[in-house]
Amino acid sequence: MEASVRKKSPRAPSLALDDAIERVMRVYDRERRHPAPTDVVAQHLGYKSANNGAALAAIATLRSYGLLDKAGDGKLAVPREVEDYRFMPDESMKSALRQRWLTTPTAFRDLLQKYGSALPSDATLRVDLIGRGFSPASAETTLQIFKKSIEFAGAVEDHKPGAEISTGDAGEDAPSSPGLRSVSPVLVSQASVTDGAARLHNGIDRIPVRLSGGRRAWVEIPTPFFSADKDRMKAQIDLLLTDDDEP
Repeated sequence: MEASVRKKSPRAPSLALDDAIERVMRVYDRERRHPAPTDVVAQHLGYKSANNGAALAAIATLRSYGLLDKAGDGKLAVPREVEDYRFMPDESMKSALRQRWLTTPTAFRDLLQKYGSALPSDATLRVDLIGRGFSPASAETTLQIFKKSIEFAGAVEDHKPGAEISTGDAGEDAPSSPGLRSVSPVLVSQASVTDGAARLHNGIDRIPVRLSGGRRAWVEIPTPFFSADKDRMKAQIDLLLTDDDEP
């Protein structure tokens, strides 16, 4: 009788995003953006070599977030975005990068694309992950890493690690009901007609909207932009204080 073959769970980060960034900074501090042998990178990460499961898992995780790139045969390099993050003085720009890295791993991106700006209970997420091929143990581990990562990326509000993420029944803004902020916030600002055309910066499209009286509003659309984000944006615009009469 043939032994049953244990099904391997889908790939998912083995480190939360904050830990992954801290580790890749060790590599950057030693190598900057120069390609380095995989064994050397593993040593910078705290392992003797890349010839063990823990080291390979850590390197695979950094690559899944987009924090390490292949740089030729048997070599890895830190991408420019990590260097930019290291020296960025603007916290909003750092936040945009964290949210981009958060949505890079397939497992995380799939969950965020499905549930948008409001996650269901942990129990529902576990069932979802198991349905995607994760073993129960792997689903639990991935769930905890996912929750810690979205909190670090600034995607959750009033949430403590290990607690259930719940939108509650009183609405997203109720103090007693911690909820998930939009993973990719949409910002609307006013600008004069002398401003330039729409531009792209840090993964954000800045789109001009012409208003009456020579005025213009700018709508900033981040990448990725989910259907739930669009609905939230429309609802927020409806709530804006406006003057009934145009000038």
